[in-house]
This record gives sequence, structure tokens and C-alpha cells, in this order.
Amino acid sequence: MTDKQAALPHIKVLDLSRVLAGPWCTQMLADLGADVIKVEKPGEGDDTRHWGPPFLKDEHGNPTEHASYFTSCNRNKRSITIDIAKPEGQALIRQMAAQSDVLVENFKVGGLAHYGLDYESLKAINPRLIYCSITGFGQTGPYAERAGYDLMIQAMSGMMSITGQPDGSPGEGPLRVGVAITDVFTGIYATTAILAAIEVRHRTGVGQRIDMSLLDVGMAILANQAAGYLNTGAVPQRQGNSHPSLAPYQDFPTLDGSMLLAIGNDGQFGRFSHAVGKPEWATDPRFATTAQRNIHRTELIP
Repeated sequence: MTDKQAALPHIKVLDLSRVLAGPWCTQMLADLGADVIKVEKPGEGDDTRHWGPPFLKDEHGNPTEHASYFTSCNRNKRSITIDIAKPEGQALIRQMAAQSDVLVENFKVGGLAHYGLDYESLKAINPRLIYCSITGFGQTGPYAERAGYDLMIQAMSGMMSITGQPDGSPGEGPLRVGVAITDVFTGIYATTAILAAIEVRHRTGVGQRIDMSLLDVGMAILANQAAGYLNTGAVPQRQGNSHPSLAPYQDFPTLDGSMLLAIGNDGQFGRFSHAVGKPEWATDPRFATTAQRNIHRTELIP
């Protein structure tokens, strides 16, 4: 929980989020020392409590009905149950929001307005409240009212189109990243935005609304792949485990399994060339620089 030596022991967070993106954000705040109270649905709890197997084991080593997934994103929080569909539940949320610094939710757009728990309603109670909404596609726009899941966002953002084996290779086709990467990164981005909003509030005394979209984050984390497309118009392709800008930078089969070789600069390549008994590679004009190795990768890596 809170620790006076932590960064945020003075911050109270009301967590109305479920599954991963929102809980990841509030878990990070909790890890930084914030007092996070997680509100769950009576009788059911967060969906991920049931996302198993794998399930947690009891003291005798036997599986329980509690999924390990839940523990990955709800560390250092206190959980309570409130039925926000009931007036008394809504009153409790308002009471807690009045005493909170931050509220995080990931209901569909307009979902909490139905209960009078939207930003404008709670802002009237607590003008200092920082209210972070996490959705698939943001609060406005043609997709705003759609539900958003990590798998959808990985596909729509282009993440899956650059992940996996190239066309024509065994196992070809788009692949999702092995963890819900856009959910996790959205939680990180949301945490960063909340920390910035806390700093702004120090200066202004007023909270604010944060609109965090999975699709926005999914596009942002394409990083160099997106920048390359914007500058050249060339659509990035799947390359398996190789790198679009560096070579050699991939796995290689050997007699006793795969090995990984990651050469990130010219100095490393020079040392590698000598280590494998090919010192001439380091001065070969085709391979002497990072750019030339990338251009001539098919000659370097047959």
C-alpha cells in the first residue's frame, strides 16, 4: 500500500476500471505509493479473476478458482464491491470521488453518465479530481461508441501486419504480439498523463479530464515503423525476428538450437567479424556501415 518514502503516498485513486489497460495504470500508481481503491462488481469481481487456467494454488498446492491473470495487474490495491447500478452505490462512488485525487475508468463512452458518474458530474463535486477515461477509440469520432480489445487494436493499428514470418515463408501471416501490448502500453501512457495532470494541478489547483485511446497508443508505439512509412510511403513488411534497420540482428539455427545475434553498431560488427574469423567483413564497403549492411543484408545473410 502506501509508504512515506514512496513518490505518491499523498495521492488517493478511485479505480473503476476492469481487465488490463486501466488496472495496469492504477497498479503503476499503486507501485509508486498511491492509495488505490478498486471497485468491483458484487458477486463477480473483475472479469480477469476468472480468466484461467492458470489458477492460483491454495496452501496445499491445489488449484483454486482464482486466476493468476488478475494478480498481474492488481498489485498493491484495496478492493471493494459496489453496485453502481443502484442509487446507493452511485452515492458511495460520489462520496469517494469527493475525497479522491484521481479516478480511472474504462467504461464505454457515456457508460458512467447514465449513473451520474461522468466527469462533469464528479467535477462539480470535486474540481481537483483528475478523471482518466480509457476506451478503445476515444471519446469522439465515428468509432467512439465501439468496444475496443487489444487484439482488434493490434490488427487495426498495423502491429499484426509487421509481426510474424514474411509472406511465402513457413508460418506466414499476421500475428498478434504474445501479450496484450496495446493494453499494457495504454496503461503506461495513462499513468504518464495522470502524473503530468497532478503536476498541472499543483500550479492551477484544478483537475482535468484525460481521454486515453487504445488505438491512439497502438499507432504511437509503431515508432520507427510508422516514421519510415510516413517518410517513404513504403509499407513495412513482416520480417520474422530480423530488424528493419539493422543486420545481422536476428536468430540463426545451429546444431544444438537457435542462437541470437544482435549487432547494433559498426564497432560491434567489427569485433564480431574478427571473432568469427572474417576480419575482411569489417572493411568491405558493402558491410562497413549500418546502412550498407542493411542495404546488402541478403549478401551478408544468405
